[in-house]
Amino acid sequence: MMKRRQFLIKAPMGVLAVASADRVSAQATPSATANPMPTPTQAPAGAPPVFGNAPAFGPEVSPATFAEAEKLMQVQLSEAERRMASESWRSLMAGMLERRTGPRTTTLESTDVPASQWNPVLPGIHIAPTKNHFVRSPQGGRPLPASDRDIAFAPVHQLAYWIEHRQLSAERLTRIYLERIHRFNPTLRCVITLTEEHALEQARQADREIAAGKYRGPLHGIPYGVKDLLDTAGIPTTYGAEPFRDRIPTKDAAVMQRLHAAGAILIAKLSLGALALNDIWFGGQTMNPWLIEEGASGSSAGPGSATAAGLVAFSIGSETGGSIVSPSMRCGVTGLRPTFGRVPRTGAMTLCWSLDKLGPMTRSVEDAMLVLKAISGPDAGDAASVSAPLAFNAGAPVRGLKVGYIAQWMKEDPANEVDRAALDAVKALGMIPVPVTLPDWSYDSLNVILFAEGAAAFEELTLDHRLDQLKEQVPDAWPNIFRSARFLSAVDLVQADRLRRKVALEMARIMNDVDLLLVPSLRDEMLVISNNTGHPSLTLRTGFVNVSEARSDWAPDPAHPLPQFSPPRRVPYGVTLIGRLFDEGTIARVGLALETYCAVADEHPPGF
Repeated sequence: MMKRRQFLIKAPMGVLAVASADRVSAQATPSATANPMPTPTQAPAGAPPVFGNAPAFGPEVSPATFAEAEKLMQVQLSEAERRMASESWRSLMAGMLERRTGPRTTTLESTDVPASQWNPVLPGIHIAPTKNHFVRSPQGGRPLPASDRDIAFAPVHQLAYWIEHRQLSAERLTRIYLERIHRFNPTLRCVITLTEEHALEQARQADREIAAGKYRGPLHGIPYGVKDLLDTAGIPTTYGAEPFRDRIPTKDAAVMQRLHAAGAILIAKLSLGALALNDIWFGGQTMNPWLIEEGASGSSAGPGSATAAGLVAFSIGSETGGSIVSPSMRCGVTGLRPTFGRVPRTGAMTLCWSLDKLGPMTRSVEDAMLVLKAISGPDAGDAASVSAPLAFNAGAPVRGLKVGYIAQWMKEDPANEVDRAALDAVKALGMIPVPVTLPDWSYDSLNVILFAEGAAAFEELTLDHRLDQLKEQVPDAWPNIFRSARFLSAVDLVQADRLRRKVALEMARIMNDVDLLLVPSLRDEMLVISNNTGHPSLTLRTGFVNVSEARSDWAPDPAHPLPQFSPPRRVPYGVTLIGRLFDEGTIARVGLALETYCAVADEHPPGF
């Protein structure tokens, strides 16, 4: 290890030239005067660079400054330590901020990703699938329904059969969804940009290709929507946020390119909570079609709402800390969060480089796998994306699979009778429930990573106060969080990263003993853990519950009480399966079995 780290010395030099002859000596004796720092002198030839010799930089600080800062970081210095820190700060530490404070500012573009990359596959962990293998369920000849509503709610794999066999044209299906969007979106507020002419043009092209025998596969001619954080060339991509509402990209995101290649038809850019938090965007709050008095949850609010209401055949959402899982639960759809790195994020809004994931939101488990197959694989624009086999067999048995669960979690909130019934279903289907345990660690400390990366991604927006334009300015919204995150310690970020690896090793131990986990979907510890470790998850509806109060992603606000219901209202509810790394196929097989056993997936929101 180097005794002096030269790269840390050069950064705070400010206006000081970097020529070695201008280095100053560190040997001067500090005085007890008001200016105790050494006077720069000519350094002898061959003298090494040292810490703390830069010219004083930035505003004056005092021991009292440090005393107040200690309260933020929950540390305590002695009076002597505060005095030394305050006297040396401007020469030792302040210049570290030169990148953004100047004089030599350095612009970081959105494509400048961190040098450190999270790799969920730690040494010693073996990936289960070794080769690509994809077997769909038998494609039956269910007759085309007479009702447009029944067609709209049909699963993708059934729509694909009708389109392939030319019983249903892509143009007719597209017009069905367009009519439903025009009728229901004013209530749901789930669409930011409707791509009507673009969709009809794509639909006609799909029909011409299919008529000519050029069928591309199960997504050909299928209309879909995407969360409005995926770039679409010539079509606004707004991030749901006021500062970006007029943003029009010039190039498609990698996922968009792949869906276009599969023949899918983009019909709508769907809402997201501003900058991917919760369900409020510049157009209002996106609502849950099952309970119109409450939000759809987020941040993949539009994909959840539109898919549940039958406004699209499928959608693409994203997750950093729960943004596929939560709206899938609230809106009663199937949400597949892939392993970190399986789906490239090139051309997607960055919230957190080491946490963001893109995945399908559908009305059936098999549909989610069909979409995942189309969008998987590495892309040069995403350094974290990898090539990993995808193995799925819709007909493979689930008997004998070991399903881990945490017994205590099943006995307490937020688990309920639907979670416990799903565990009973696992037994009935011949799988083996296996109790597992997690250490009682401070998992929320991992959110230092989320907050720090998010604040870094939107640093410019924060510092120039454009965040002030966002509709929500409550304490638990991004504007306050990003501003507050400026005061998180870099030391604590490193410690959180170390804890992340420790947690990943613990998850590896558990997953070595079971094939998958079944967990209450909104158990906060597992949302934090599995998003940080990168494990895949599948959230699916397995029952219904009654609620007497609307649910919200936001902290309680006594000034704005939530609607109450008497009698209680019936809403969908589901469980989440956590898989081994890159083993989405196994959780999909179990999900298919639960979907069939529970027999609740075919029920749709009344009134839609």
